[in-house]
Amino acid sequence: MSEKRIVIDPITRIEGHLRIEVVVDENNVVKEAYSGSTLWRGLEQIVKNRDPRDAGFFMQRICGVCTYSHYRAGIVAVEDALGIKPPLNAELTRTLMNAALYLHDHIVHFYQLHGMDWADVVSALSADVHKASEEAFKYTNTPFATGADKLKEVKERVEAFVKKGNLGPFANAYWGHSTYKFTPEQNLIVLSHYLECLRIQRTAAQMMAIFGAKNPHPQSLTVGGVTCVMDLMDPARMGEYMSKFAEIKEFVDRAYYPDILMAAKAYANEPSVLNDVGVSNLFCYDEFLVGKNDHLFKGGIILNGDISKVYDIDENKITEEATRSWYKNDKALHPYDGETEANYTGLVDGESIDGEGKLAHSKLFDTKGKYSWIKAPRYDGMPMQVGPIASIVINYAKGNERVKKIVDEFLSKSGLPLSAVFSTLGRTAARMLEAKVVAEHIMDAFNALIENLKTDQETCTKYVIDNKKEYKGNFQGNAPRGALSHWCRIKDGVISNWQAVVPSTWNASPKDAKGQMGSYEACLVGLKIADLSKPLEIIRKIHSYDPCIACAVHVMDTKGNDLSTYKINPNL
Repeated sequence: MSEKRIVIDPITRIEGHLRIEVVVDENNVVKEAYSGSTLWRGLEQIVKNRDPRDAGFFMQRICGVCTYSHYRAGIVAVEDALGIKPPLNAELTRTLMNAALYLHDHIVHFYQLHGMDWADVVSALSADVHKASEEAFKYTNTPFATGADKLKEVKERVEAFVKKGNLGPFANAYWGHSTYKFTPEQNLIVLSHYLECLRIQRTAAQMMAIFGAKNPHPQSLTVGGVTCVMDLMDPARMGEYMSKFAEIKEFVDRAYYPDILMAAKAYANEPSVLNDVGVSNLFCYDEFLVGKNDHLFKGGIILNGDISKVYDIDENKITEEATRSWYKNDKALHPYDGETEANYTGLVDGESIDGEGKLAHSKLFDTKGKYSWIKAPRYDGMPMQVGPIASIVINYAKGNERVKKIVDEFLSKSGLPLSAVFSTLGRTAARMLEAKVVAEHIMDAFNALIENLKTDQETCTKYVIDNKKEYKGNFQGNAPRGALSHWCRIKDGVISNWQAVVPSTWNASPKDAKGQMGSYEACLVGLKIADLSKPLEIIRKIHSYDPCIACAVHVMDTKGNDLSTYKINPNL
């Protein structure tokens, strides 16, 4: 048998349930790829017939990671429908909360979710701590947590795991794989920052809670504005935000940025992370209001990787279809008219490579029919790639100086051409660069808020909902994983339809009626795999998108049965 199938289910270190299947030829080169989610969630049905002012609180439950993104989207979609313009203080406060999310999300993505695709933990155990400490100075003048004493401590902590007979959080990976390119000393540097990030992410969560009351699932946004009035009026609370932001920015500057620079140099000639743009159509929205009519990132569309032209977005060209998705209506529908009625057709019998490299019986995707709970969103009939790669490339192409300066500096230090961004390495670098842009400029929003509060203390706009009118509105912005939009219709004072078109729906979509692949699938075709029983190359590519599959599929039983019942004692 010349062709073989590899199944990775589930893809771990992501949010949600994602399954990847690929067909490889006799040379272990991927010829076909299929991306599908095996989890269905019904948030879009759950909000039907509910008060639209409650939508944001339901929508943030789409995900346990980017909760704020969907919370804000649910609030803003209703504001747009009702014609509400929140006060500037509210919009800037939302920006500061969004910055906490982005910085939290991006550093955790690299270290806890994606970093081990680049750094070999087992290799780090053979590192010379003094050489590793010297190595860190090659990428920054002020390395973070890389003194010889600190690295010795890190090495001993991981060695203790090994002596107990396991690697703890680093177990069950493909250590020793031929596509790892870091030296033992470089691996130890990343490992040290992995452990430091466990502490830093707590600070980022606290930063969100300053204005959001808690994290995850903050609760201070409301239709019309924000409710954290006392926090905005308290100099101590504002100072706390500044101090926590400074701590996170230091980690971005002294750990995250240098580590990605180190990876750019180490992996500059590794074929498995280069020249795999996936879908070369890029799409992002305006994001991060830092002053009146001033967004840190500008929206637009690039087609076929041609950065000489950036097109304006026409929301009427956005559709979702379900030809290869487990839903009944296969038509390409605009999100305002979207439908989410389940039609699960199941898996089929077949064979795939097991963990020992042998063929074994498997349940496989029905690749001639439907194979995912994720729909296929398209722009003017075309698949799009979204995420930090789109945000960075589009803003660079538009001449956004805030972005261009940081990107040019990184390209100069790494020695990589701009074209290198169209790759797995590029997606990973773009996420760091987006965090760097936010870290460098989010204080513009903080200072604008302070200045505005001196003369204007409005935080919420008054409004009325006329139950006799029908409304429709949307949110169009970005989440840490890319372009995000929520679309709602309101009738008789309640929600009559809601659709969320999220970043991982764009990127992880199955094939459409024309056979066009989403970006996950497209980036895998042509990939050569060194060891079919250890497909690290596939996992590394998929992780570079930072999948959030819980967001992408839109908890209920398909037969309408109760899943479980919970009783909470409020006195505990």
